[in-house]
Amino acid sequence: MERSLETQVSQAVDAWLRWVPRWEPATHRGRVAPCRRCIGSPVLSAAGLGADVPHGVQHGLSTRVKSIVDHSVAEYTARNLPMLQSELDQQAARNRARSYRPAEGLEPEFEGLPLDPEPAPGAPFLFTLSGMAHQDDAEVPALPPLSDEAKAALRQEVALADDYANLVGREVCAVLLHHRQRINDAVSAYVEPQIEALLADLSLSLDDPFGSAQTPRDKGPSY
Repeated sequence: MERSLETQVSQAVDAWLRWVPRWEPATHRGRVAPCRRCIGSPVLSAAGLGADVPHGVQHGLSTRVKSIVDHSVAEYTARNLPMLQSELDQQAARNRARSYRPAEGLEPEFEGLPLDPEPAPGAPFLFTLSGMAHQDDAEVPALPPLSDEAKAALRQEVALADDYANLVGREVCAVLLHHRQRINDAVSAYVEPQIEALLADLSLSLDDPFGSAQTPRDKGPSY
């Protein structure tokens, strides 16, 4: 029997709660570009994860919940949208033909994130994972072109899939509201103490930028 959305969301939150205790603040330089999956996400709003929560914590939950919506839309598409399903099947077969797929099989906490870090100014990378993937993709034959009639029909089916995704998304957000307290408790227990410790360390560094072992000023000879 297919699991209800309530069960799926509850299991996604449970999985995120098991992961949160392992979260640690990132020590590398952050990216300039915002995460398109998380910024302005109604899922995060429903979960109560605001802008004051680190992106890594947000991303782990939003990705898990998004997979629920994606799965529901995939089932709807397979049942009701034959042209869109055919295009997706062809694209999936094309993807499988690529020998290098670095973005596949990632844990939810890393899914959808950029493959490469931001380069340091004046120090470009010799190669990047995304560049290697793009090069491999260029070697796979493109999908056959569609007629104008087929394109119009495909656009109509895509619009229907988008409408269904919005419907499922609203239902998922309504379910998430019931898990807000559990999510908030986890952030208070595991995330906020680490952020407070980082801020305390930063405050000490700003108050004593040269370290506590600074050599006292020479007072000169004593008479």
